[in-house]
Amino acid sequence: MIPRRICGLAENDSGNYPKRMNYQNRFSKLRHGLLLLSFISLTALAQDASTASATERDTDKPNILLILADDLSWFDIGCYGSKDVKTPNIDRLAKEGMQFSNAFTATAMCSPTRQQLYTGLFPVRNEAMANHSKVKSGTKSMVHHLGDLGYQVVLRGKSHIGPEKSFPFKRAKQLSLPTLPKPFCLVVASGIPHNPWPEVDGYDPASLTMPPYLIDNEETRIAMAQYFTAISRLDDQVGTLLGELEEMNQIDNTVVIFTSEQGSAFFGGKWTCYDRGLKTAFIVRWPGKVAPGSQSDALIQYVDVVPTLVELAGGDPNGVDTGRPGAPDGGHGFDGKSFLSILKGEQEEHNDYVYGVHTMQGAWVGGPYPIRSVRDQRYKYIWNPLHERRFANFLMVVDKLNCWRSWVRDAKVDPKAGEIMNRWVQRPEFEFYDTKEDPFELNNLADDPAYTEKIAQMKELLAAWMEQQGDKGTETELSNPAYKGKWVGREVIQ
Repeated sequence: MIPRRICGLAENDSGNYPKRMNYQNRFSKLRHGLLLLSFISLTALAQDASTASATERDTDKPNILLILADDLSWFDIGCYGSKDVKTPNIDRLAKEGMQFSNAFTATAMCSPTRQQLYTGLFPVRNEAMANHSKVKSGTKSMVHHLGDLGYQVVLRGKSHIGPEKSFPFKRAKQLSLPTLPKPFCLVVASGIPHNPWPEVDGYDPASLTMPPYLIDNEETRIAMAQYFTAISRLDDQVGTLLGELEEMNQIDNTVVIFTSEQGSAFFGGKWTCYDRGLKTAFIVRWPGKVAPGSQSDALIQYVDVVPTLVELAGGDPNGVDTGRPGAPDGGHGFDGKSFLSILKGEQEEHNDYVYGVHTMQGAWVGGPYPIRSVRDQRYKYIWNPLHERRFANFLMVVDKLNCWRSWVRDAKVDPKAGEIMNRWVQRPEFEFYDTKEDPFELNNLADDPAYTEKIAQMKELLAAWMEQQGDKGTETELSNPAYKGKWVGREVIQ
């Protein structure tokens, strides 16, 4: 008999894992509040805009709606190739805008990902490297940069950032958008499909297509169907937001961005520097500026987003003071750069390389396990400095998904399952992948003499980037006090 529910733990905004929450109740309340606040917010905005004179509102500045998912693997969306997940609203957005095939975050954990997205700075430089961490005091974010350009900058949903002075968002629960007729930047940070996931609705676990990096058993399939159910509910939220923009006649003057954050909590995604951890869905709709149905394979990173928003809002991203020293040019600027020219179809290429920096700091379990990576359009180089350690994470200790126990069970009797599990927990020091031929990064080419020169080149690039960022690798990893938490030393289920 297939169980109807898998339990889990939910992160709150402070970065703590409180008592177990009932997903259905939480989602019902969240969705009701989301719809009500969204209606109030956009209605008030439309009323204010309609009564304002042309001199009161800068009509040359587009509104910005940034929709951020939570723990959603990029390939688990219809327009990105999923044959199983139903995402009609996200797919519609892709048809009406530009879909990026090579967008990346630098860290596959919630808090560092969000804070690099909002600051335009990589995690080591802004000092929000660990999960449940905060940026260095004095760091500025999109709230400051867009606010200086006349924007109301509002956050609705999940926070998981700090300190407040670095992210002084107006919060939607506090009447959302102000009554002044200004352009707005509204960030809708959903809490889904982060686990815990709801009961299966609309998906048959037995018929799902399972990726080769997961052990294919009943427990994993049930969890996958629950995760897909959550994605469909996220898609409903996207549909609601798009519908409200249409009802309020704000479509033509609003840049809509949808992005998926890091990969899902399934083993081998989140908490890694593989593409299934760092690669993200990224879609931009901007009527009259971005060609409908367009696609880009330009390499972009989360740190590029704020510089892009500053430029499209009429500012100069090269003149911004981020509040932190150590920019690539030696000043206080962004780590990223604007890709507005890509959106407008004026250029096709952006970055030559994108980078990954992972730590288990703040993850509460498993102890030190730094990971660094560099990737170009095709090849990925990964360095695991403490590779002799066995990797562990929260879900291997508090197995509320019920998956890890089933993996341990199957690995004892099935060599293929054992190989999959071992790839997750015991990694070599160096990994090198051809992501075109091996998109799930299962065939490590690090010892292949045909790639010796390419590996040496990427190793040198990674070392130079780390030096520029002030990242000392293992030393940086071990110097963080986050390892003194209560979860260190907890035994992994085995």
